[in-house]
Amino acid sequence: MRIAKFLGWREFVVAFFIMAFAASLPNLFVGISSALHKIPQLSFGDIVGGNLVDLTIVVALAALVAKGLPTGSRMVQTSSIFTILIAILPLLLILDGKLGRGDGTILILVFFLYIFWLFSKKERFAKVYDDEIESITKEFKIFLKSLGKIIFGIILLLLAAEGIVRSAVFFAQSLNLPLALIGILIVGLGNALPETYFAIISAKKGQTWMILGNLMGSVIVPATLVLGILALICPIEIIDFSPFAIARFFLIISALFFLFFVRTGRKITRKEALFLLGIYIGFLLCEAFLR
Repeated sequence: MRIAKFLGWREFVVAFFIMAFAASLPNLFVGISSALHKIPQLSFGDIVGGNLVDLTIVVALAALVAKGLPTGSRMVQTSSIFTILIAILPLLLILDGKLGRGDGTILILVFFLYIFWLFSKKERFAKVYDDEIESITKEFKIFLKSLGKIIFGIILLLLAAEGIVRSAVFFAQSLNLPLALIGILIVGLGNALPETYFAIISAKKGQTWMILGNLMGSVIVPATLVLGILALICPIEIIDFSPFAIARFFLIISALFFLFFVRTGRKITRKEALFLLGIYIGFLLCEAFLR
């Protein structure tokens, strides 16, 4: 909120950049670590699983706590279309069994295309706040003092990412499960915790626009920028698509229903939130009993 007021930007846009980029750091570090270990399919599973969690659990919990999420803004309406297309795009690019450097370049270009669209018109990102400039400046200086903590946190994330990859390999071997499935079920869910926590806290404070910015950014950034960078570092080859079959189906279903709920009624209601939550429960049941 301090940064939003200081820059004169909408809460949606600031949450998209600040929170979504912060929440995507675990995806990036896990991806880099898995690429260095020559198991990039773990990272792909992480991002697919994380996007599924974002479009179901995170939306549902935020809407339940906030008693509905307003989606009437034209900017949010259009962003929801970008979000859904981008969530599905990596699944289409990897249909040939490989997410190569060309595919990675496409994903990164799509990310910058969205950013260009967002900032191409001032009304999409600008907002006038009533606060006095002096108080805002003081608040921003306080924020700058927190940069040291952020740097320390990033170092911890790097160490944690290495631990996550090693643990994922251990569990995959011990439980005789595909590494990609570990990424979808465990790593993806764990890496979605920051945006889940942020969404619940924002809902309690009534900052619904920040929830949507965080949510859509948490889908867009990993599926384009993070996955694109990883494909450039180490192309991702998927020989066996069976671990992704159920997750891919439920990701597409959740994406379509999320788009439908955003664009009808101008609000995600509590009933619609429960339906999205049911989609993720259905996904877990299918993974448990159809495998």
